[in-house]
Amino acid sequence: MQEGWLIDNNSYWSVRFHRDQKSWIRDPYVFVDHGRRMPNGEPALLKSRRYLRLDEATLLWKDLRSYGWQVTAPVWGEDVDV
Repeated sequence: MQEGWLIDNNSYWSVRFHRDQKSWIRDPYVFVDHGRRMPNGEPALLKSRRYLRLDEATLLWKDLRSYGWQVTAPVWGEDVDV
C-alpha cells in the first residue's frame, strides 16, 4: 500500500489513505485524512486525521467501499492538476 483515495457519492468528501514511512517496516501504520478540495485553488479543507494500524485501515477502506465510496485519483496535494 502506497496511497489510496476514496470519494463519497456526492463527490464532496474524500479520504486519503497513506502509509507512515517511519513505522512501516516494524509495525505498519496508516494515516487516514478526511477532507475536501476547496474552490479557486485554495488549500484543501482537512477535517480529521486518524492514525491506524494497517489491518484497521484496511477494514475502514472496505467499510467505506461497501457504503458506496468510490476509488478516485488524488484530490489534493502535489499530485493534483487543478
